[in-house]
Amino acid sequence: MERKELTRRVINGVEVTEGSDNVFADLGLPDAEALLAKAELARQIGNAIRERKLTQARAAELMEVSQPRVSDLLRGRLDKFSIDALVGFLTRLRHNVTIVVSGTRAEVGHVRVRADPEEGEAAA
Repeated sequence: MERKELTRRVINGVEVTEGSDNVFADLGLPDAEALLAKAELARQIGNAIRERKLTQARAAELMEVSQPRVSDLLRGRLDKFSIDALVGFLTRLRHNVTIVVSGTRAEVGHVRVRADPEEGEAAA
């Protein structure tokens, strides 16, 4: 992903830098789009666990991992998880995951994860 030029301005005497929609790209990290995708998947997993009022132990059973792995995930230690694993966790937590591939006129395509609130709530 090409790094966007950040906009800087002063508000009430404080310099503020407005970033893009990808903090990982703003920080210049490699694979910024994949990092953002993993972060959004992890956020959705955390939401699913909270909405169902699951303990980490029960979430681990449903996700077929150990409780410490759930703890790592909820603490944002996403380097320990692949996108594939995160997608699997979501499906085990009663969420559908749809992957859409589309063409682009850009030189390089983009990776994006988007939650669809229209799809309905997961069953408790």
